[in-house]
Amino acid sequence: MTLTGKIGFILGNEAIVEGALVSGATFFAGYPITPSSEIAERASRRLPQVGGYYLQMEDEIASIAAIIGASIGGAKAFTATSGPGFSLMQENIGLAVMAEVPCVIINVQRSGPSTGLATKPAQADIMQARWGRHGDHSIIAISPSTVQECFDLIIFAFNVAETYRCPVLFMADATVGHLREGCVLRSKDEVEIINRKRPPEGLDEYYPYKADEDLVPPMATLGGHYLSRFHSSSHNEKGLPTSSPEEAKDLIKRLYDKIEKNKDKIVKYKTFDVDGSDYLLIAFGGAVRAARQAALDAKKRGLKVGVLQLQTVWPFPAEYVCELAKDKKGVVVPEMNMGQIIGEVRKAVPDAIPVVGANRYDGEPLAPYEIMKALDEVLSL
Repeated sequence: MTLTGKIGFILGNEAIVEGALVSGATFFAGYPITPSSEIAERASRRLPQVGGYYLQMEDEIASIAAIIGASIGGAKAFTATSGPGFSLMQENIGLAVMAEVPCVIINVQRSGPSTGLATKPAQADIMQARWGRHGDHSIIAISPSTVQECFDLIIFAFNVAETYRCPVLFMADATVGHLREGCVLRSKDEVEIINRKRPPEGLDEYYPYKADEDLVPPMATLGGHYLSRFHSSSHNEKGLPTSSPEEAKDLIKRLYDKIEKNKDKIVKYKTFDVDGSDYLLIAFGGAVRAARQAALDAKKRGLKVGVLQLQTVWPFPAEYVCELAKDKKGVVVPEMNMGQIIGEVRKAVPDAIPVVGANRYDGEPLAPYEIMKALDEVLSL
């Protein structure tokens, strides 16, 4: 059964699954949790139709462990969860970082902490996405704002996971995951699909963590000609545990640099009417929709307001934000939380430019009028 090449009127969560299949994903392991359950439900039906595998797990810890194992076995693998489950996955996401295992973890964010408002939207897991694991590392986190972006950006998520041999976090939110819109379900022939780099045949000895110039090591298929090692400890290029300070330093720096030094290829964003604008709204995920409407409302008042949509939240595009904001009179950061990404914006924007948050954290979507109130605050400064 194929759905690609058609226009579907589907949920954001359903578009995520369809995009994953186009990416070549063949394995899903998960545990249902609101508001991501539609991903598991659709994956359970669609994966067998394309020769893939759906595995119902007993909890989120088992889910992340299963997709790491499947990826090591050669599959493109993904899981989906929400806040409490995302918390449980952090330790094994750290394992995937250290062992350089490509996989995609979808977090359809909801209100918290803990059980919180289980059916209500939020964007309060953004700092957890960046710093949820212990130790020095970088991470890639992507956030869609439309159903079409759920489809398109999940393909991008798999591509960067495979390219940089790392876990990628797909930070949707309940607003977008439960939104139903038209979506062009592109075929594999219409999109770029990237698969992990394999070592060449005929090597005298394969070093599973010896990186090429791009800082990413080729990844052998288990059961093939080469021996691979995967574990959570610091290791040398052969994958053997090491307590050498020099080898540990080199490993940590490479894991960090392979993402941070490729930011220009990883960071994605969209701009709306930023050229010639006096004020800038910087938003991600579901809050982008309210920000764009607020910018249109501001235009009716004679204000020139542009919108920067962060499709890649991590790594944070600090240099671009600085360049874009340097000639503005003020910046507003709409978020469905108490203020998380605004700290990164304040660090990036020149000190003389006021930065104000537009925040909602009661389980209701952010509204354009709330962003306008924050813009009025900037105007009064």
